[in-house]
Amino acid sequence: MTTSAESALEFPAVSAPGPHRARLLIAGLRALRRKPLGAFGLFIVVLVVVWAAAAPITAPTNPNAIGRSAAEVNQGPSWEHPFGTDGRARDQYSRVVWGARLSIIVGIGAMLIAVGMGTTIGLASGYFGGVLDLLVQRLVDGVMAFPGLLLLMLLVTVTEPSTMTVVGALGFLSTASVSRVVRSAVLPAKQEVYVEAARLIGASHVRIMLRHVLPNVVAPIIVVFSIGVGGAMLAEASLSFLGLGTPPPDPSLGRMVSESRALLVRYPHLSIFPGAALTLAVLGFNLAGDALRDLLDPRLRI
Repeated sequence: MTTSAESALEFPAVSAPGPHRARLLIAGLRALRRKPLGAFGLFIVVLVVVWAAAAPITAPTNPNAIGRSAAEVNQGPSWEHPFGTDGRARDQYSRVVWGARLSIIVGIGAMLIAVGMGTTIGLASGYFGGVLDLLVQRLVDGVMAFPGLLLLMLLVTVTEPSTMTVVGALGFLSTASVSRVVRSAVLPAKQEVYVEAARLIGASHVRIMLRHVLPNVVAPIIVVFSIGVGGAMLAEASLSFLGLGTPPPDPSLGRMVSESRALLVRYPHLSIFPGAALTLAVLGFNLAGDALRDLLDPRLRI
């Protein structure tokens, strides 16, 4: 017959996850109440991402389908075409949906590359310091000193135009700023007592960086990612506006605005709706990123 102590060892008690989840939910609701603009931005982000991700469902027609008659060219908003039609009688609403989808894919993809590379560079540079830190930071200074748009144009021009090219170029350009943010967070984190204790017990540098330093610099990484998505979307629109972004026939919000410049006075809907979709998406990511920064940075908490 087993004793109660042996039973406790054989069958350890497991705490129910309910209270922990409830605390997280309550903390999230409090954060939304403290930062109403951030909550509004998060709502916009979720709305736009779902709307664009479900483009095959939310877009009523093929964005490249040309109209059947000249009477359908440059129509204003109507029940059949909520955003009107363009110069080739294509449904403007469907093109805006697919263009927003492309912008979000480029923005998130570019920042995933930037965060992955920038975190690796910034973590190693800040942790090891010395000559490595000096060389890496001078290289980062050189990249950041070069005009961003010109560097993007150069990278896109010398390669084959495609969505992946734009994503890679934007990710490379954003890596420098991400690495600088991560390095600044690593410098105080590596001086903490628990890091010194890990060194004393013989933990390797890789283990210390991944298990002790990196988890404590996640907050600024999340913030720079959320804010950077909006900046990458604007950069992609700028390249497309200049004719260097994703090539046709894929819809791009920047190219849609560029193509409608000559018709802005007579057919303003051709520029208003693509520009409004881009503005709304970037605004949502920026508001959400600012709120995350205020909530995750103890120095900014009110």
